[in-house]
Amino acid sequence: MSQTVVILRYVKLGLYNFITHILTLCVIVPLILNLVTLNRDEVISQMNLEFVRHLWLYLQHKSGNALVYLTLVLLIGYFIVYMMTPPRPVYLLDYSLYNAPQAQKVGFHRFRKLLGLFREFHESSIEFQAKILSRSGIGEESYGPDGLQRLPPATTLALSREETEQVVFGALDNLFANNSSVKAEDIGILVVNCSLFCPSPSISSMIVSKYKLRESIKSFSLGGMGCSAGLVSINVAQELLKVCPNTYALVVSTENLTQNFYFGNNKSMLVTNCLFRVGGAAILLSNKSIDKHRAKYKLVHVVRTHSGADNKAYLCVQRDEDEVGGAGISLSKDLIAIAGLSLKANITRLGLLVLPISEQLVFIATLLAKKVFRTKIKAYVPDFKQVFDHFCIHAGGKAVIEGMEKNLQLLPINVEASRMTLHRFGNTSSSSLWYELAYIEAKGRMREGHRIWQIAFGSGFKCNSAVWKALRNVTPSPKSPWEDCIDKYPVQVGP
Repeated sequence: MSQTVVILRYVKLGLYNFITHILTLCVIVPLILNLVTLNRDEVISQMNLEFVRHLWLYLQHKSGNALVYLTLVLLIGYFIVYMMTPPRPVYLLDYSLYNAPQAQKVGFHRFRKLLGLFREFHESSIEFQAKILSRSGIGEESYGPDGLQRLPPATTLALSREETEQVVFGALDNLFANNSSVKAEDIGILVVNCSLFCPSPSISSMIVSKYKLRESIKSFSLGGMGCSAGLVSINVAQELLKVCPNTYALVVSTENLTQNFYFGNNKSMLVTNCLFRVGGAAILLSNKSIDKHRAKYKLVHVVRTHSGADNKAYLCVQRDEDEVGGAGISLSKDLIAIAGLSLKANITRLGLLVLPISEQLVFIATLLAKKVFRTKIKAYVPDFKQVFDHFCIHAGGKAVIEGMEKNLQLLPINVEASRMTLHRFGNTSSSSLWYELAYIEAKGRMREGHRIWQIAFGSGFKCNSAVWKALRNVTPSPKSPWEDCIDKYPVQVGP
């Protein structure tokens, strides 16, 4: 990001704050101008009750109406209290995930057979995709869209809408069934994100119509933001909950695959066919203080960064395409280089918010030594294991997880949820973080006070983080997608 852009951003922020508080400034400035006319030495030498009495008489004489200044003092006090009051807390009451029917499972052999049904693929492209899938870390039980598994495969708009309805309504039906005390008409905010499928009417309109949400609901549909859009939606809901008291927010994260399957022979673009699978999440948030006792988590921080890098790097394959080792092969060693600006900025901002002071001092000192004094020292990686009990790293691919594990110096247990989610469900895009959180709960590892770091990557190149704190020992909600298979995990994932 250029220095000019940074300067303009702060100018815009300054103008916004000036306009927002212009009335307060108009009241405060005259008072300050009156006070500065007092003798400075007298102020310093007589800071006692006698001075306060003289000051009051001075103001009374100066204005002829002490009530005006009393009002000003009260306004200043109110402004200070307002600025020092922490924002309204956001609680996560519950969330639900879509679990597709058994008929939509796509194992390796089924996937290989389906590829042969598409005449557009060259034989070399079919073998390329099969080899990627065999080394991607995805197991035999992930789900594909119904349209692509038909004979012959179909990718119509009607089937795309059908896929979205199945995923979104399936997750929402389960969420409302598990939270009968929250009625659809109680929801005041709806935020939906689906990057590649933006129909008309919108997905948010489909939800409002299906569940008879109230007409005055504040609804938003986010598109084109990639796999990190789920946390963008959480941030949008958080900001709205700050200004809409005593309400519920519903966040829905999904992706549509039916119309976004690539029928070509560009190998770098074929990677997406092998990684992405059907999935979706519905999250119920609240800012009501009475909900604290029954909420699962409290939202602590959301950090969003955007480097502006070319998203093609995120889907890169090994330069020698004949030697394929998995999706995003070069990403494991080049993760910081490719998404470096966004990832480093996100880690820096988050670190300054959550790291203990000892880690912050070392981190800042190293950063100054590298950037200011141009010393050639190795970048210091903070020990985030001191701060977080659980890590939910976007299951974008095997190399993404391995790259984060290496660069953040995590242990295998720290990335187990991400690795097993990729194996069981594949890359479900913006909803993958919630399948990972559900895995941790299903394993019985979530305890009161635990802190969770969700980190996602997406087009742009974006890197977004969310920090949650468990408010109790969290157990899985009914119909969790892991309830029928959690005893099988963790499993050994192949090379």
